[in-house]
Amino acid sequence: MAATAREDGASGQERGQRGCEHYDRGCLLKAPCCDKLYTCRLCHDNNEDHQLDRFKVKEVQCINCEKIQHAQQTCEECSTLFGEYYCDICHLFDKDKKQYHCENCGICRIGPKEDFFHCLKCNLCLAMNLQGRHKCIENVSRQNCPICLEDIHTSRVVAHVLPCGHLLHRTCYEEMLKECPLCMHSALDMTRYWRQLDDEVAQTPMPSEYQNMTVDILCNDCNGRSTVQFHILGMKCKICESYNTAQAGGRRISLDQQ
Repeated sequence: MAATAREDGASGQERGQRGCEHYDRGCLLKAPCCDKLYTCRLCHDNNEDHQLDRFKVKEVQCINCEKIQHAQQTCEECSTLFGEYYCDICHLFDKDKKQYHCENCGICRIGPKEDFFHCLKCNLCLAMNLQGRHKCIENVSRQNCPICLEDIHTSRVVAHVLPCGHLLHRTCYEEMLKECPLCMHSALDMTRYWRQLDDEVAQTPMPSEYQNMTVDILCNDCNGRSTVQFHILGMKCKICESYNTAQAGGRRISLDQQ
């Protein structure tokens, strides 16, 4: 549960209770925008009609002795450790998750640092196994996740890079595994699934009135157009054999079959 705001120093948490649902920390941030005390910027933003600028935080309050002081890692009064990890740029306090501050991203990332590199074109920290092996899209992380429409660059949720270069939150990706919602390109190798569809189509004959019906389709994977036999289970691209297709024209009966 998020901590309650405090305007006058009266406790919004039980004294000594560490952190919130977002972070494990031993202090409250004094919001420079409204002078209220919150455990973190997310707790603040969820309760106020404005956002807390993490970079402008100057003061914190110790959860044990309640002394308000300059933002620092350890309480100057009672030596309470505010966070195993502390960034004096982002004013991020938390337990140790191998965090590091990326100057190019402008914020802290969960590490370890040696497992990541910053792609200057994508403008985002990516796993080392993607170095030289991903499709770059300029400033791609500055776009919202196309699934939940929330920010990707500053999100606490890890970003997942699709083969087409677009980004999704990892949690959104796990719920949406078939195609990129921006370009509709298949996000996974679907070859095995297409072969299963081949068998299902072969074992599911259409009623006689549909057996000679064809339809124009557009393939979302290769962008090719073709004319194929209509089938209720799916229409297979003649060029790349993908079933990730969309009808691009009306159905019609083949002239030589009428």
